[in-house]
Amino acid sequence: MAIKSLILDHGEYDLNRVVADTAEIQRYNPQRFEMAQLTAICHEDPDKSICVGYKDLGPDDFWVRGHMPDMPLMPGVIMCEAAAQTASYYALKHKLMDAQVIGYGGLEDVRFRGVVRPGDRFVVVTRLLKVRRLMLTCEFQCFVKENLVCEGVLKGVPLPVDELLPGQAY
Repeated sequence: MAIKSLILDHGEYDLNRVVADTAEIQRYNPQRFEMAQLTAICHEDPDKSICVGYKDLGPDDFWVRGHMPDMPLMPGVIMCEAAAQTASYYALKHKLMDAQVIGYGGLEDVRFRGVVRPGDRFVVVTRLLKVRRLMLTCEFQCFVKENLVCEGVLKGVPLPVDELLPGQAY
C-alpha cells in the first residue's frame, strides 16, 4: 500500500497548545492507568472532523520492560489503541454516536512504518470518514517527530455498557 497524503500538514497544529489534558480526555474515554494512551489533545477541527493527540512515552510505560528487553519498541497494537482513543474522544465529545463508550469494530489497511521508543512523543492524527448509528469509520496516521510510523483505518462501535458492568450476569 502506498503512503497516502497527510491527513493534516504538521504545520497546521501546535503540539504545545493543549486543547484537552488527561483529565479532560478522561471525561470521555474510560481507559485508565496503563491503558490510557493519550497525554493531551492539541488540535480539533469540527469542520474537517480532524483530531490530533499525543502520548509522551517514558521509561515506565508498561510495555517497556518486556517489548523487547534491551530494545524497547512500542507495540503496534498500542499504536492502534492510541489512535482509537483519539477517535473515541472526538466522537464522544462531539456526540457523533449515541454511545457512552466506543470500542473496536475493526481495523483495516494498517501499516507500521517506523519504530517508536521511550522518550518519543507519539502523535496521532485522526479524521472521521463516516458515522452511522452503529459504526464510525476513521483514518489515522501516527508520527514521531514528522516521521510516519503507523497508519490505517479503524472502525468504532458503541459498547453495551449496561451489559458489561461488574456484577452483571453474562
